Amino acid sequence: QVQLVESGGGLVHAGGSLRLSCAASGSIFGIKAMGWYRQAPGRQRDLVAGISSGDVTNYADSVKGRFTISRDNAKNTMYLQMNSLKVEDTAVYYCNAVVRIPPLYISTEYWGQGTQVTVSS
Repeated sequence: QVQLVESGGGLVHAGGSLRLSCAASGSIFGIKAMGWYRQAPGRQRDLVAGISSGDVTNYADSVKGRFTISRDNAKNTMYLQMNSLKVEDTAVYYCNAVVRIPPLYISTEYWGQGTQVTVSS
């Protein structure tokens, strides 16, 4: 079994910064793609940023230039640095990872429990 645990959410004023972390643990052979998603009340869950095993990144247009995704493969941890936060960034942020697990090394998708980010005006 694999667990993804997010941390770093909280309340911040508009224009402020937060750094989210997602730590993966369990029976992990390797982690392929990872990503951050967010879901605001009454809305669908959308991709915020993704990062491949080769550190290729992609971002939603709404966060380009403000958010930076990164990963530390040695620690099985992913980060999201969020700068110049806006009220509309308020949402629950979820960590997602595609993990190869033993013994058959099948790729399986996992989700974290989510962390609340609230940006006040």
